[in-house]
Amino acid sequence: MKTTKQEPAGGALRRTVVLVGMMGCGKTAIGRALAARLKVPFLDSDAEIEQAAQATIAEIFARDGEDFFREREAEVIERLLSGPPAILSTGGGAYLAERNRNSIAAKGVAVWLDAPLPLLWERVRHKDTRPLLRTPDPLATLTEIFHQRTPIYKLAQLRVAVQSGASIDATTQAVIDVLKAAGDLPENVT
Repeated sequence: MKTTKQEPAGGALRRTVVLVGMMGCGKTAIGRALAARLKVPFLDSDAEIEQAAQATIAEIFARDGEDFFREREAEVIERLLSGPPAILSTGGGAYLAERNRNSIAAKGVAVWLDAPLPLLWERVRHKDTRPLLRTPDPLATLTEIFHQRTPIYKLAQLRVAVQSGASIDATTQAVIDVLKAAGDLPENVT
């Protein structure tokens, strides 16, 4: 019986997979797990921006304003998409910009991690690392952001429903299954 050598998973990734969605949907956790499973680099656009600026996102916003930040964000996303295939986690607002959506569609594939509002609230309500939620009524703020952004996230090429109680491994497998079904991963990738 003749056996064939299976292509390594990392070589199977045809283009960069860009995870988009609301804060708390799991872009970083799922992104890290997905990159490990596929043996490709994990990139985080917010971390790349902070490293380049030697400042936190909040500091960049305060010092230079949101317009400046969004320009740098678009430049970083474009640069990361120009490299070898990887898993890229973006900030929650990155996909809102048409420029970023066009770059992602041209050079990668957007996967929307679609988490329901109650799950997002459960995940972010005790964290003080979400500057947008530093308001008198953070749940109302999250709800407003959720309703504003969802129609834009729906433009992503692929969607994975994030289930309450699902493990990181289960959600990662759901992303792999969606990528396989779309032809972005060969069927033999497990």
